Amino acid sequence: MRGQRGFFDVEERLKDLSAKGDDLERLNGIVDFEVFRPDLARAVPRSDGLKGGRPAFNHVFMFKVLILQASHGLSDERTEYLIKDRLSFMRFLGLGLSDTVPDANTIWTFREALTRAKLDGKPAIEVLFRAYEAALTRAGFLAMGGQIIDASIVAAPKQRNTDGEKTEIKAGRIPEAWKAEPAKLRQKDRDARWTVKWSKAKPSDDGSPRLDLAVPAFGYKNHIGIDRRHGLIRTWAATDAARYDGAQLPNLISKRNTASDVWADTAYRSKANERLLAGHALVSRIHRKKPKGKPMSAIVARANGIKSKIRAAVEHVFARQKGPMGLVVRTIGLARATVKIGLANIAYNMKRAVWLTERAAVT
Repeated sequence: MRGQRGFFDVEERLKDLSAKGDDLERLNGIVDFEVFRPDLARAVPRSDGLKGGRPAFNHVFMFKVLILQASHGLSDERTEYLIKDRLSFMRFLGLGLSDTVPDANTIWTFREALTRAKLDGKPAIEVLFRAYEAALTRAGFLAMGGQIIDASIVAAPKQRNTDGEKTEIKAGRIPEAWKAEPAKLRQKDRDARWTVKWSKAKPSDDGSPRLDLAVPAFGYKNHIGIDRRHGLIRTWAATDAARYDGAQLPNLISKRNTASDVWADTAYRSKANERLLAGHALVSRIHRKKPKGKPMSAIVARANGIKSKIRAAVEHVFARQKGPMGLVVRTIGLARATVKIGLANIAYNMKRAVWLTERAAVT
């Protein structure tokens, strides 16, 4: 009868989700999450259980929770709610309707442990990223065709500080008034910085000058390097938003790419970076800057236009990480921001690998 719950109702609903195209189901079918288990076990050790208590959640299970959270830009509380609410989330995590769901505190605790963990002297999130990159290479997604470098601002909650407090923070000191208020200090982000993002105005039809727009932004930067062939993130770094993009080029160059070309925008063109690329036998495809006070030559403008058609591929990566449910760092401090940005980059590579695998199967 209508309105009565049948035994197979959940299974039928899941079949409907599969027919409509469940991205998480495809992700589970293609990505081998077990590659992360050894490193996760070292990064977040568990007790032996001899003292009793509720058993801890599985390492891989909790890592999949963090991947869900990063790919959808969710808070801990919202993550807990949506795992309980969405059948697609439950199926991705292997949960039944009666199974226990980790609460917001459990999710926060696991991520904090991952934030503090170091493996072989490196942050655990970097080791996990490398483990998945190695898995992509074994699957045939070799870094080929050259590499494209770029950066994107990741917003963080704005701080309301006095001028004096700002001066102390920039000098690397904790304001005296905060030392007596530990609760307030815990809520203050002393690593995020303000920057100005310029939006270039398009030329007017009649040739009259137009003003560029300066948009202030507060937070961090996600610096990435992708391979041209597959569009997968191969290198990344997280910094405060005020950090100069060009200075990060040495950290983003990948030696594993089989081609020598490197594309980037004008922020990365400098004599130091050109010497760096030449020293590594790499070919610079970095945009050339317009001469100050002079018009750009037609040859340079044409060359920049050709480079832009290739370099535009990196913008698609950031577009996927933004939008209504995009990456927003709701955190305090660079260490936590680094983990969240790293998780978002891993999540992007997972989704990209699913798309590449399915496209290869069709063709």
